[in-house]
Amino acid sequence: MYPNWILQRAYLTPNRIGLTFEGESWSFEQLKQISVTRAYQLTSLGIEEGSRVAIMGQNHPRLIFMILACMHLKCEMVLLNRKLSKEELDYQIKDAKVSVVIVDEEDEHLLPQKVNKLPFLKVEESHETPIEISEQWTLDQTTSIMYTSGTTGYPKGVRQTVGNHKESAVSSVLNIGLSEEDVWLCAVPIFHISGFSILIRSLLYGNEVKLYRKFDTEGTISDISTGRITHISVVAVMLERILHGLEEKGLEASPKFKLALAGGGPIPKNYLLRAQKVKLSVSQTYGMTETSSQTATLSNEDALRKLGSSGKPLFFNQIKIADTNEPFVEGEILIRGPHVTPGYIGQFEHKNSTVDGWLHTGDIGYIDDEGYLYVVDRRTDLIISGGENIYPAEIEGVLMAHPAVKEAGVCGIEDTTWGQVPIAFIVLNESVRKEELLDYCIGHLAKYKVPKEVYFVEQLPRNGSNKLMRRKLKELIH
Repeated sequence: MYPNWILQRAYLTPNRIGLTFEGESWSFEQLKQISVTRAYQLTSLGIEEGSRVAIMGQNHPRLIFMILACMHLKCEMVLLNRKLSKEELDYQIKDAKVSVVIVDEEDEHLLPQKVNKLPFLKVEESHETPIEISEQWTLDQTTSIMYTSGTTGYPKGVRQTVGNHKESAVSSVLNIGLSEEDVWLCAVPIFHISGFSILIRSLLYGNEVKLYRKFDTEGTISDISTGRITHISVVAVMLERILHGLEEKGLEASPKFKLALAGGGPIPKNYLLRAQKVKLSVSQTYGMTETSSQTATLSNEDALRKLGSSGKPLFFNQIKIADTNEPFVEGEILIRGPHVTPGYIGQFEHKNSTVDGWLHTGDIGYIDDEGYLYVVDRRTDLIISGGENIYPAEIEGVLMAHPAVKEAGVCGIEDTTWGQVPIAFIVLNESVRKEELLDYCIGHLAKYKVPKEVYFVEQLPRNGSNKLMRRKLKELIH
């Protein structure tokens, strides 16, 4: 048994700031009081302890209060991605068999019409039905359910337990350390594990979360350069915008700023080199929905020596490469540890999350001779051309090292001669000829890896967590 984290945190550090949003702050005691009130209001509206509900809303304190209230009620929360289509949301709501969708009224129109909706405002204006809030939680209690990004096939509803979140948070703090002055900027969606884990860590660590509605480059640059925040979670596209802004303004990260945790796919080495010049400490990390955030993270002292690595497994975790014990041999990344999901819900309920205790990630990587993990690409995005394996991330990394390229996405298309060939989609920083980019690739890549075509586009398709959706790139061809 574990104490209710919200009650325990308010008991230990009641007056410490737990949340800041657009100039307004809440202490942990205030977060407790508001969330208990919301739990009473949800109870009056028929939400029972242990029931499965869905929650949808933009990053906002109202969403945080509702999530904490559901945690008090030990609900299984299905966190819905508000960037999905109605059809995609309908699939998840039906697959999860939720009793109701608790939704920010501003997002109601995003939901399918026939869904049972409970607007935030109705909850907030409801009378209270006081109940005894559970002071004890169990490790195997499902707290959150998140659907995988759905980059291939049907998304799977992933269970994340109290134990999963606790192990993830403890492993993380053993790696990056902890101080009372820590402030973590949450500019990623709460409905994604990278955002939700920031909230969980705040409860366990007792640190402040500065919440953004959405990623704001100017605000983030200010927070980093002035030392208002100490940590931030980013994906590659966010990191590039931060770097570009710091470079353009001639700014550096404040000495108070400690770490940008970079995940969501391989980070181009060029970004990491640029980060050094503006004194922005970046640690590449590797994790996923099924592992409640991080599994491996590169420590600060290794950032230069092991540029491009995702580091070693965090303390309670294990990683190996399938079918090999040899260093530098690429294969599927397998994960084992107490942070790994116990399983799925809905149509994938009977699918084992692990095989012989190991989670098969579908990602390709290798471990070097010192035990450091390097993530090469997603196996599902692999391009096989003339029998040769081509990883899109490698080509994207080369393209993004060119000064004219802001973002790059690569996928494969069918080819009668080679089976598949790579093509590239580019968002530009400045004007450049297609031929110049191809010549640049020829100088940095094997001939069979050079894109057979380059398309200039306004933006690349990304999912709710800003991950590049390579399977949708071909839809950009007119």
